[in-house]
Parts: sequence; C-alpha cells; structure tokens
Amino acid sequence: MTIQQVLLLLLLWMWLPQPCHTEMLFRRTPDLRPRSSGGRSAGSDGKTIHRQKRGWMWNQFFLLEEYTGSDYQYVGKLHSDQDKGDGSLKYILSGDGAGTLFIIDERTGDIHATRRIDREEKAFYTLRAQAINRRTLRPVEPESEFVIKIHDINDNEPTFPEKVYTASVPEMAVVGTSVVQVTATDADDPSYGNSARIIYSILQGQPYFSVEPETGIIRTALPNMNRENREQYQVVIQAKDMGGQMGGLSGTTTVNITLTDVNDNPPRFPQSTIHLRVPESSPVGTAIGSVKATDADTGENAEVEYRIVDGDGTDMFDILTQKDTQEGIITVRKPLDYETRRLYTLKVEAENTHVDPRFYYLGPFKDTTIVKISVEDVDEPPVFSRSSYLFEVHEDIELGTIIGTVMARDPDSSSSPIRFSLDRHTDLDRIFNIHAGNGSIYTSKPLDREVSQWHNLSVIAAEINNPKDTTRVPVYVRILDVNDNAPQFAVFYDTFVCENARAGQLIQTISAVDKDDPLGGQKFFFSLAAVNPNFTVQDNEYNTARILTRRNGFSRHEISTYLLPVVISDNDYPIQSSTGTLTIRVCACDSRGNMQSCSAEALLLPAGLSTGALVAILLCIIILLVIVVLFAALKRQRKKEPLILSKEDIRDNIVSYNDEGGGEEDTQAFDIGTLRNPAAMEDKKLRRDILPETLFVPRRTPSAPDNTDVRDFINQRLKEHDTDPSAPPYDSLATYAYEGNDSIAESLSSLESGTTEGDQNYDYLREWGPRFNKLAEMYGGGESDKDAS
Repeated sequence: MTIQQVLLLLLLWMWLPQPCHTEMLFRRTPDLRPRSSGGRSAGSDGKTIHRQKRGWMWNQFFLLEEYTGSDYQYVGKLHSDQDKGDGSLKYILSGDGAGTLFIIDERTGDIHATRRIDREEKAFYTLRAQAINRRTLRPVEPESEFVIKIHDINDNEPTFPEKVYTASVPEMAVVGTSVVQVTATDADDPSYGNSARIIYSILQGQPYFSVEPETGIIRTALPNMNRENREQYQVVIQAKDMGGQMGGLSGTTTVNITLTDVNDNPPRFPQSTIHLRVPESSPVGTAIGSVKATDADTGENAEVEYRIVDGDGTDMFDILTQKDTQEGIITVRKPLDYETRRLYTLKVEAENTHVDPRFYYLGPFKDTTIVKISVEDVDEPPVFSRSSYLFEVHEDIELGTIIGTVMARDPDSSSSPIRFSLDRHTDLDRIFNIHAGNGSIYTSKPLDREVSQWHNLSVIAAEINNPKDTTRVPVYVRILDVNDNAPQFAVFYDTFVCENARAGQLIQTISAVDKDDPLGGQKFFFSLAAVNPNFTVQDNEYNTARILTRRNGFSRHEISTYLLPVVISDNDYPIQSSTGTLTIRVCACDSRGNMQSCSAEALLLPAGLSTGALVAILLCIIILLVIVVLFAALKRQRKKEPLILSKEDIRDNIVSYNDEGGGEEDTQAFDIGTLRNPAAMEDKKLRRDILPETLFVPRRTPSAPDNTDVRDFINQRLKEHDTDPSAPPYDSLATYAYEGNDSIAESLSSLESGTTEGDQNYDYLREWGPRFNKLAEMYGGGESDKDAS
C-alpha cells in the first residue's frame, strides 16, 4: 500500500463519526411563553384548549459520501423522552428519500442509508420525523423537520471546459504578456476541506510560457519571440486539487498558441537593377513589366506602396501598386519613339504602408531599386500631319478639281514611300478620288449641296514596302452653296374666287421656298408674267405676296377656272427665277364669302339632292348588278351538274370518266393490235383522246391479221366479267373488253351530255343486247331525274 493510500484511509477514519454515539434524543424544552393558571385557555368557540409542551429538538445529521461497506450505513438515531422502552411508540420517517434511500427502525428510531450517496448529486436531504402511539396511532410529539448533510470526500478531479484551447500573442511581446486564462472546475465541496482547491502548473511549453498557479493565466516567459523563426507553440496545463499537495487529483488541457505578426521587417528588393523591354508601338497605359519587394511579414504588415522617385523617365512611365500580388506594375505614360530615345532609367522605391513605431530602431521600412527600360524598334505605320482634315468647296466646281491634300510620313528611319487610297465604304457614290502618290483629293462626279451638304471620307495611308501596315484619317468635305436653284411655291394652293367678289379683294396669300441657302438669307420677289385683267399680285416684301381681284363679279357659267402665272425671283447671284401657275376656281359663296359650290354641273341637279345621295344611289345599283350576275352563274352551274352524284353508285365510272378513248381504233392511246402482232403497228394514226370536233373524220385502216391466242385470252376475260355480278359496265376503261374492229354502239360515254341542252333519249340501249341491260334500266324507259323531281 502506498503512502498516499495510507494517508487517505487515515483521513477517512478521522472523519467517520462513531455510530454508537450518533443519537438524537427527544428532550423536553421549557415553555417560555406565558400560560394561564391551570394550563388552560378559552378559544374563540368557547372550547378549552390544552397547551402541549414540545418533547424533542432536532439537530443536523452528517453522512459520509461514497460509503463502501457491505452493510447499510448508519446515519443516526431518533429518540423521544416519552419513549419508556416498552415498544409503545412508533417512529415514522418522511421526506427526501424516506423509505427508499433512508429507512428507520420504527421501534428503536435508528436511521440507515440503503446505498452509496454521491454528494455531487445531492448535498443534503430534508426529512420529517414523528413519534406516535402504536396503540392509539396518535402523535405523542408534533412532527418536526431535520436535515441529513452529506460529508464530501475528494472523489472528483479538476476538469477543463475545453480539451484544446486556441490563443495568440503578438511576436516580439515583452516578458509577462498575458496570452490566455484557463479555468478548471472541481465538483467537490469547496467549503469543506481542500478537495476543491485547484493549483495550476505547466507541464509542456517551457521556457517560452508560464502559468500563474492560482488564476491559470498563461504568460510569455521569453523576450523577442520571432514569428519568422517559429510561429506555433503547444502548451500543456495541469490543474490539481488539494492545493496541489501530494495525493490530490488532477486534470490537463492543451493550449495551442500562435504568434501573430507585427511589422518588424522592412521590404527588400531581391535585385538592385532590373531590366525591362518595351516596343515603341505600345499604346499609352500598356503594362511593360513589374517589380516586387519581398517582406517577411504577412497581412497588412507586408503591404507595400511603390513609387518612382527619380530617373530620366519619370514623365514617360507610371507605376501602379497591385494590392493582391503586392507588385509594382510599370505602364507607359506617353507615346514612345525609338528614333527619339532608346533607353530610360527609373529609380523605384517600395515602402511599407503600415509602420509600427515600436520598431523604428530596426531601420527604415523601405528599399529602392534601379529599373532600366529599353525601347525596341518596330515598323510603325504612316503618320498623318493632322488628326483630321476639313476641306470646303463650292458645289459648282468642275470635275477633276483638287479640293485638298492630305500628308503622311513614315516615322521609321527607313522612310518608306507612302501610298494613299480612299475607303470606298465612306464614298459609295464614288464622287471623290485621291492621287495615290501625293494625297491630292479631287472630284470625279458633280457636287450638289442640296443632295448632300457634308461628305465624310476616310483616307488610308500605307507603306509601299509594307502594305499591311496602314493608318486612317477622317476627311470632312463641306459643300458650299451656289445659287443654282430657282424659288418655287411653298405648297400647292387651292385658290377660289367668289362669284360675288369685288375688286381689290384678297383671295390667296402665297409664299415660296428655295433649296439654296445664301449667306444673307432668302429674299423673294413676286410678279405676274403678264398683265391680267382679272387678278393682280401685291408683294408683301417679307417673302410672301397677296393675290387680289381687279374687277367685280365672276360667273362660273362663263369661265369656271382661271390660270394665273406668277413669277418668283431670288436676290442672289446669279438671279434665279421660276414661274408658278395658280389655278383659281370660280365658286358660289354666301354673303360672308364662305364657299358653297364650285362645279357648274351642280346647278343642273334638282334641289336637295346632294353628292352623298348620288354616291349612295350608285352603290345600290352596283350591288344589284352583282347579285344578278351571281344568280345567273349559280343557275348555269346547277344545269351542268351530272345526273348521278352518289360516289357509291356504279355509274360513277361513267360520270367521272374524262376520256372514253377511241374504241378499238384508238391505237395511239392504247394499241390493242400490238398484242396480236407487234409488226402491225402503223406509222401514223389519229389520236382518239382528243375531242372529235377538232380532228378530221377518221379514215378506216385495214385491221391486222387475227391472232388466235389473243382472241382466246380476250374471250376468257369477257366470260369472267360476264359472270361477275360486281363488275361495272364495259365502258370502263379498266375492264373494257375487245369487241372487234368497230362498235355499232358508237360512244356510250355521258361526258358530252352535260354540254347539250335538254334531255337525251336512251331507249336505244335496250336494243344492244343483255350486256347493256343495266344501262338501259338506269337511263332508258323510266322517268328521268328531272321528271322525278
């Protein structure tokens, strides 16, 4: 047995009370309250109340937790001073755990615990005790309450709420800087002994960190811990009860500590000189390269700002800081020219943007490098002398006149010759052309300002040695106006004069327009082409004129319309003029001068018959004519309908048959003679599938020699169809049997019956034999369809 076990057993023995001395007696207590003589008092209902003295007083029981004995653990004894030991009293226990956890001997009052008790589950139990007379079951003592308190033993080790803690502390922190506090808990009773008194210690993590024994605060133990050397640390903390004494229980936890970064490292360029190359054709804003300074710090402590602080290319280049990559991007600020300068030198500085003043002693947090940029020669396209050209030309110039010249040169040292051309997409009408060698633009078609006042051309310049390398320049051609259009009436004038008009009366105000646009503005003059006895023109001198009458009264019966030629002239050079003719109608007007009628035929119409009524009458007549025509057409179509319309009737083969053929003699449509003797074919035979009236009367041709095989075949087919009740009449082409060289029945088709007027007589069908009985029943001897209807 170890020393710790021996000491633990000794302590348990000292704490265990002696069961034989654990006894609670019912003691008489003096009644300190005043009482009446005789010990009685009257109640409110008049009855006499007897005061009863308390015969017992309770103290607190104590019970050790985690009892390991084989018998029930003795708790204590209840005893009343009225118990004479004769067994007349009975002790009753109630409350927490009574009857299950705690039992009582009803005769002796001894209380026992039936099982092990854990103080961490319940620290005390409240019970009630009573002593009653066993015979009368009346209480001899009033019911009283007592407590059984569980004495604690050190049976729980300290525990941490987290198995692993995560903490951080800035690098380069001073010794004693607080990192994190860990706290353990012990389920034992802190008010009894040292079972719950915890002491902290560090098992792993020296010499970098330490822990305060009483509080559990972890602190740094070494100065100048550098994150760049080591970033992660693992510390194991132990919590031990019993004040850390030997024999106490303990628990541990792990704390992962990370050193956070501080800006204690300046940026540094890996090279003192950096070389870059850029083509001279690079446009403004082109990135030509990058520089980067390294910083051992992280996050914002490693952020760097780049700038150009010196050099001969400060006005030609810019540097931009790329935040995500912490690089300095060098870009072109102005156009480069290899022929002007071929090498630039820049001094670039990188500086931390977040500097910690605590580390100024480490030196300046910046660094510089030299960037040399070489400009490379490229074959540049031609360069025009201007960014755009504007030429002005009058619209009346002659064809081939040069309106302007564009100039371009090769910026390269080779000075290649330039060839000029026009982009025909900007001159679809091919009005202009350009001289390929000198860039002179001239007209190839007449100009007209009134059609197009501006022409926007695009001139292309290309090196003769490298035609693919081209440059474009816009050329704007403005067409200047020349007075080449005569003025005309502004609108079409519908002018009338009243029959009752008087001399000097205004009948129309006219104005003019001109497609030209003179610098001083338009100025028009109006006059008559010849003196007119009926009307005159009075110029208003602001580009309008008035048409006035020169006499009283007009008659539309004599003259219904007057034509008045008016001369319109402009005032530009050369003067242009035109003659416009006004048509003046003579109309009947009311007393106020409002037009009523201008037509001479209107006088012949009866009063009250307006133009609308005439139109309505004409429409009615047209509708009646259309109805009559439709009725006649329908009636004619009804007469041409076939006699039999049913599709299921066998006569459908006759009615819908469009070509009855030429019978046996029709050797063009179907030459039956070929079956007899292929050598019997004739060279020229008339067609039988054409209307008979369009051909000559057919002449008979000698028949081919008879063929026994063919005749036997046809006779067999005839016999089969004669005995077939479902076979159609023999005028069907599909089953038409061979009858010989000629048919005495002539044509049996009803195709031509629709074109003849009146009814036809089919009685002769009965005379043709039994093969035509069906046709005779259908068409001959009975009532016609017309009579039946």
